[in-house]
Amino acid sequence: MTATVPAPTLSRPRHAVPDGAWDTHTHVFDARFPAGASPYALPEAMLEVHAAMRAQLGTPRAVLVQPAPYGRDPACLLDALTRDPALRGVMIADETVTDATLTEWHEAGIRALRFVEMRAPGGTARYPGAIGVDTLKLLAPRLRALGWQAHLWASASQLAELLPGLAPLGVPLVIDHCGMPAAADDPGFAQLLSLLRDGLAWVKITTCRLSCDPRPVQDALVAANPDRLLWGSDWPYVRMTPPPDAGAMMDAFLGALGDPDLARRILVENPARLFD
Repeated sequence: MTATVPAPTLSRPRHAVPDGAWDTHTHVFDARFPAGASPYALPEAMLEVHAAMRAQLGTPRAVLVQPAPYGRDPACLLDALTRDPALRGVMIADETVTDATLTEWHEAGIRALRFVEMRAPGGTARYPGAIGVDTLKLLAPRLRALGWQAHLWASASQLAELLPGLAPLGVPLVIDHCGMPAAADDPGFAQLLSLLRDGLAWVKITTCRLSCDPRPVQDALVAANPDRLLWGSDWPYVRMTPPPDAGAMMDAFLGALGDPDLARRILVENPARLFD
């Protein structure tokens, strides 16, 4: 049996979070659904705990991203979406997925597939079970037909190589974790900012996995195009010890913005337009 750990707690943000805010990068784990081999203990982050987290954070709406230990089994994700209509989902699949399955997922609230090019720690291969952007190219016509997005987790240098070939696919590209720049002056990040200015990509301001100072990265993203930005916590923070405090992350984000109108655009209006 896979080991479990309590889900991380969080503080209540001190800044005012706008009504109807979204957290666009979260996960649920539920022991009722068997998981595969996992390199980390699974957080006890079932739907009820997730809902309590959102209530504390001030984000009644949220997006669930399929966790790696569940692989291509959507049961846990679909259960949460079915029980809580305030949620949307991001699943993984390859080109063998059927149109009937995609339609079923769409009706349940899934709005995107995720593609990963990040290399696993200590190696040159993708994370086990990850599906790369080569598959996105095969699935693009079907994603367009559904009105879905492609979420991409890759480093800034990888994105610099990949994005020029992906932008013409006509599928909204949502970049995870700020594009994973090594620094705000990372050349790959500069190319992402260019695409962001042109409205050819969306970026999640999810800073907990950055190895650099997140403030200049966030400032550069906001200056480039706030109408293509989202915010995500990445709760419940697997492979992070100690885990971040999502409330403190929200406070840092809002404090750096210093503008309630911008906060409403990024936390409410942009995700509602993209996911709802």
